[in-house]
Amino acid sequence: MPIIKSAKKRVKVAKKAAIRNHKTKRSLKEAIKLFQKDASSKKSHSKAQSEIAKAAKKRVIHKNKAARMQKKLAQNAKSAAAPKKVVAKKPSVKKPVAKKKPTPKKTK
Repeated sequence: MPIIKSAKKRVKVAKKAAIRNHKTKRSLKEAIKLFQKDASSKKSHSKAQSEIAKAAKKRVIHKNKAARMQKKLAQNAKSAAAPKKVVAKKPSVKKPVAKKKPTPKKTK
């Protein structure tokens, strides 16, 4: 345990901040998991985006990481909303290749 008064205070402040950060991270993870269950829902998407922005604003996660996470969520939402196309592959048929005739050598 710290002996100095300011160090004791720092321990208390750090403990409060850790609890606050943990709550923010927990709500962020819950929102993302909810979105992953139902990616087509706009409500869960906006909630997840909001939680990511809050975490970045509070500096729980880095702003660039938040941007990457939001981009990934948007991509997932877009792909979930788009109808999936089924494309039948054409059978590949190899055509016979004609052999090249050797050219006669020219002599001087």
